[in-house]
Amino acid sequence: MNKLLPLLLCLASAVLLIHGIPPIGRDYNAHCRCAEVESRMVPPNRLKSLKIFPRDAHCHNTEVIAGLTNGERICLNPQSAWVRKLVKFVLTQQQIQPETLQNISE
Repeated sequence: MNKLLPLLLCLASAVLLIHGIPPIGRDYNAHCRCAEVESRMVPPNRLKSLKIFPRDAHCHNTEVIAGLTNGERICLNPQSAWVRKLVKFVLTQQQIQPETLQNISE
């Protein structure tokens, strides 16, 4: 019985470790900035900044983070129609001129 107890403890520990470890796969990613997103509309006068992070190898979601005038930062749902319009507006306002792009690459 004494020899069986350590074996059972090792087996139980192994089972707990295996089931306690999150799966590593193409759908699992711990590097996304946004755990939750909001779809509620933010009044334009409360927006201070907007950061857009396209999906990449670290996060398979496009992330849109709004900085508010009160210092709060919230993640916006990039699938919401109003967020898509806002992102499109910001991207067209921030287009890089071709000569500026040439200077950066040199």
